[in-house]
Amino acid sequence: MIVLSDWYYLLLLIVLPIAIYWYKKKDKELASSLIYSNLQGLKKLVGVERGKRRVYISRGLRLLTVLLLILALSRPQKGLSEKEFIAKGIDIMLVVDISGSMRAVDFRPNRLEAVKKVAHKFISERHNDRIGLIVFGAASFLQCPLTIDYGILEELLDRVTFVEERYDGTAIGMAIAHAVNRLKDSNSKSKIMILLSDGRNNAGELDPLTAADMAKAYGIKIYTIGAGKKGKAPYPVALPDGSVQYRLVDVEIDEGLLTKVAEMTGGKYFRATDEKSLERIYDEINELEKSDIKVKEYVNFKDLYHLFLIPGVCLLFVLVFLDRVVWRVIP
Repeated sequence: MIVLSDWYYLLLLIVLPIAIYWYKKKDKELASSLIYSNLQGLKKLVGVERGKRRVYISRGLRLLTVLLLILALSRPQKGLSEKEFIAKGIDIMLVVDISGSMRAVDFRPNRLEAVKKVAHKFISERHNDRIGLIVFGAASFLQCPLTIDYGILEELLDRVTFVEERYDGTAIGMAIAHAVNRLKDSNSKSKIMILLSDGRNNAGELDPLTAADMAKAYGIKIYTIGAGKKGKAPYPVALPDGSVQYRLVDVEIDEGLLTKVAEMTGGKYFRATDEKSLERIYDEINELEKSDIKVKEYVNFKDLYHLFLIPGVCLLFVLVFLDRVVWRVIP
């Protein structure tokens, strides 16, 4: 994009004289004239043709000089457009149940591995958001603090495994409180928690609804996910000889509690019965919680007048040199 100032109107000083000159020349050609003998030889003898060429060259150089100087005065500028993206991210804490019941194979290869796979996809689709990870059984553990280093986050997610037997259980209230503690001091516009569990609250000293009330007080929205097919699910049991036998066990998800926790904080409860439905749930949450990205466009201008000024001044000196030295035109 090239921009000129109002000085470019001075170009009329060149256009008008040229138009007038050609008009007069055409008018003379149409006018009647006397017939006379050919004087071409006499013109060559006295140097008339050579003088006319000098006049044309001089006029051409003058016009070109004036043109270049007018263009320089017009201060041509080239616009360089730049865009600045201002993104307002969201703080997201993933809270994942790693109790023994997550070994059930109603998800492939099991519930925990299916959750990790879907979480990887969820993380890869977020931009400018700080994401953290808390895992829990009978106690909760910070696996990764809030970060925008998704590489480190995904590496730590890969390391998540089932809780040790001494910590087996489901402390939903304590897990929520732990996540609230990590999110409460955030200055982010939006703070959310995505809590996934496949059981009932049977451990910990804090009631989940009390913890949810704490989250509400700090403006933290909780999305809850119940993972497990309805009815019974195959669960691996290790036998004394080292082999593994699968037994059907009851799926006991406290949907009423998870629904209440979500509703109290302005979130939503979802039920995932297989890998596909779990992926759809995370996709829906991904769409519900989008970061605000504003785009500001700036246009920087680069001056180009020197591209015309320097040649114009040089031509002016050349013209003066030709007139005063080469052609010796006396004023």
